[in-house]
Amino acid sequence: MSEAPASKRPPRQSRTGTTSTGARKAGSKSARSRAREFTLQALYQHLVGGNDASSIDLFTRDLSGFHKADAAHYDALLHGCITTAQFMDELITPQLDRKLAEISPIEHAVMWIGVYEFQHCPDVPWRVVINECIELAKEFGGTDGHKYVNGVLNGLAPQLRAAEVEADKAAGKAS
Repeated sequence: MSEAPASKRPPRQSRTGTTSTGARKAGSKSARSRAREFTLQALYQHLVGGNDASSIDLFTRDLSGFHKADAAHYDALLHGCITTAQFMDELITPQLDRKLAEISPIEHAVMWIGVYEFQHCPDVPWRVVINECIELAKEFGGTDGHKYVNGVLNGLAPQLRAAEVEADKAAGKAS
């Protein structure tokens, strides 16, 4: 049996929101992903410049594209991370192989976002938290910063999302 000529085949279904390789297109980010990006930029200002949350918030909301972000998620992340920074650093530090001061402010802020979402956003699956943080670190961080973020957050997941991680292990979904 011969194959139908190309002109008779149904057209390929295009996958909206992805490139030909399956990667997510820049314009197809979810509102929550965008909120994480704006939060990362805001936390960077806090870590590097020592700016307070209110002035950072006003500045960030005026940035191009903010209207496409989930403003409620951004608010929760920004204010939650800054408010609980010391506690989150106490959780992160035992996972590090160097002093916290030696960690890039981008990777530091990404880890804050991950820890905060582990603790306060149970509607976001733990593996999604890690994947989103890896993507942030790849896009904004140093060359291998995403690997470091991955290691730290994977180390914290069993502690901060114990039941969810165990359920995934039992189902063969987590290592």
